[in-house]
Amino acid sequence: MVELACKRCKFINVDTEVCVNCGSTELTKEWYGYLIIIDPEKSEIAKKLGITKPGKYALQVE
Repeated sequence: MVELACKRCKFINVDTEVCVNCGSTELTKEWYGYLIIIDPEKSEIAKKLGITKPGKYALQVE
């Protein structure tokens, strides 16, 4: 199981070469920390970061 973070939206993808969140092919193994968003409509952090879909997001992508 390989977890790759999208450089565009920071969504963490598992075993794929295309981001399931935004469709980007710019994925990297170089990411640090993560945030799990369950309900983006009620999450103040999700609103501040512009996250609209639930899922696991990297805090830092290099």
